[in-house]
Amino acid sequence: MPSLERARAATLIDFVWRMALRFGFRLARAWWHLRRPRHEGALVAIYVGRALLLVKSSYRAEWGFPGGSLRPGETPDAAAQREMDEEIGLSSYPLRPAGSVCGMWDGRRDRVHFFELHLDRMPKLRLDNREIIAAQLASPEELHGIALTEPVAAYLGGESRGRRE
Repeated sequence: MPSLERARAATLIDFVWRMALRFGFRLARAWWHLRRPRHEGALVAIYVGRALLLVKSSYRAEWGFPGGSLRPGETPDAAAQREMDEEIGLSSYPLRPAGSVCGMWDGRRDRVHFFELHLDRMPKLRLDNREIIAAQLASPEELHGIALTEPVAAYLGGESRGRRE
C-alpha cells in the first residue's frame, strides 16, 4: 500500500530536530550497549480493517508502531495513549491490551507492552515531522517485505530475540 501521509513540509527547525534526534539516538544506543539498562515501553498496533498502520521515525531505518517509553509512575495503557496522541495525533480511542514481549533491543533489556486499536476507516493523522516523518498502511502480505523494529517483529511473530508473554 502506498504511504498514507508524509508530514507537512519540513522547516529548518524540523530539520535541526531530526538531526538532534538521530545523533541523540545513536549516542543513547552506544551508552545502552555499555550499560545494558532495563527499559519498559508501550506500543499500539492500529488495525484499519486487515491493514496495520506503521510509522517511520526520523532516527530509525525500520518502520514501527506508535509508542514509546513509560514515564516514572505511568501505567502501560496511559503511556500508549499519550504516545499515540503525541506521535500521530490520535487520542481518546479505547485500546485493548495485547500482551507483552521481552528482549534485548538497542542494547537495553526491554519489556514492551502491546495494545491494539481496531478501526473501520483511517482517521486523520497529525505527524510532527520531527520524530515521526511518515505513516503507511501495510496489508498482512506486505508486512513480510518491510523492515520492522524488533519489538514489532516479535509482536507479529517474526524472527526475533524477543519472548512473548
